[in-house]
Amino acid sequence: MPGTDIVLDGDGPLHQQIRRAIARPILAGAWAPGRRIPSEHELMARFGVSRMTVNRALASLAGEGLVERKRKSGTVVAAPSAERAVFEIWDISAEIARAGATHAMRLLLRETAEATQVEADRLRVPTGTPVLRLLLCHSAKGAPVQLEERLVSVRAAPAILDERFETIAPGRWLLDHVPWTEAEHSIRAAEASPEIAHHLRIGPGAACLVVERRTWRGDEPITFARLTSPAGAQVLIGRFRPAGER
Repeated sequence: MPGTDIVLDGDGPLHQQIRRAIARPILAGAWAPGRRIPSEHELMARFGVSRMTVNRALASLAGEGLVERKRKSGTVVAAPSAERAVFEIWDISAEIARAGATHAMRLLLRETAEATQVEADRLRVPTGTPVLRLLLCHSAKGAPVQLEERLVSVRAAPAILDERFETIAPGRWLLDHVPWTEAEHSIRAAEASPEIAHHLRIGPGAACLVVERRTWRGDEPITFARLTSPAGAQVLIGRFRPAGER
């Protein structure tokens, strides 16, 4: 039966666990577009939950563009849209895996602190808000491909303080553990600063692609990430709400 590998993680409300369990193989590329996922009745029986719980999970997945709900054929994995491709750029581990390479990352900085004025402006929180600062370098085939600078609101994701990020990237962890209701991202070209050039092993001033992303849960900011890769692109900004979480 399709979806026999769906496993709940035991973290949070059941509809969110079901949503994450289905989203995980889709985002990793393990489930191809058009693949049928278990029906509402199959999911209800498998996890002992109500139809409302299952419907909420599927509605959220459909709102994010991960699945398509068809009247006659049931729910299937949706074909990636151009918007979704841009929206997923931040999950570098999934992008590298889809390209058939092995993802590796090096944690350069991990510290908790009170947000400075600059950090507060980036995360859209009051100055002094407790934050987790992260700096990581992601690599594929031994070569740096992305520098990740991230701020996470400890109030929005307190469990993140227990994660060491030895095997999972921060973006992937947040997707799996902290449900978002709204997101904003921008994409632009920029020249590499000396520090970024050092980490990415490129020359200072080299062209880079910079993705900045913010997510919220309701009115509460969750994270700000700046992701820099050797590349170049025009600015593109989008703001989204998953339909199941309106």
